[in-house]
Amino acid sequence: MSEFNKDDYLNDLPDADELAAGQVAPEGGAAEAQPETNNDAQSEDAQGARQEQPADEAATPEEGTAADSAEGELTPLGQAKKEAAEYLEALQRERAEFINYRNRTKKDMDRARQQGIIDVLAAELPALDDIDRIREHGGEMDESFQAVAAKIDKAFEKFGVEKFGVKGEDFDPTRHDAILHKPDPQAEKATVDTVVEAGYRIGDRVIRAARVVVASPQE
Repeated sequence: MSEFNKDDYLNDLPDADELAAGQVAPEGGAAEAQPETNNDAQSEDAQGARQEQPADEAATPEEGTAADSAEGELTPLGQAKKEAAEYLEALQRERAEFINYRNRTKKDMDRARQQGIIDVLAAELPALDDIDRIREHGGEMDESFQAVAAKIDKAFEKFGVEKFGVKGEDFDPTRHDAILHKPDPQAEKATVDTVVEAGYRIGDRVIRAARVVVASPQE
């Protein structure tokens, strides 16, 4: 074993000024610098992970689409969803067509019903005119005949048939058929003077215009 030489040991020690200037690193400096490098690397890894996290979250809504299809082909679940959407669209289309058909059918039935009433009324008009003439001229009607005439009037009223044409009402060319204009010095406007045949209508539809004599003001 060599003998310890104090002078040689002191000569090998670094100068204090060099240590202060940082030119000479103390022993163990390399070992201490390595943990700092590792800490920086870990910090960069954590930051990169945080930056990659939103990308993963942004891809989440596409997971449903990816589950419905694989490699461009629909999965059983995706095929079932597609068929369900097609069936729903077909059902809605059929429902709309049925509603339109039902409305058309109802209108056709209403028109057919109204036309049937018109046909019956047209066939009974001569008899109704005869009854009106008997009433107007004061002809005698026994109780049984009056009862039959009243039932006929009520039957037509039940089906919406309205009788019009009264002496003294204003003349309306859309509802009255003037067979004669009679000048009247006292008349201020054209009015119905005599009802020859009553008019009939259903709602706004005139079945037969009332045939009347019109009293017109003198010019």
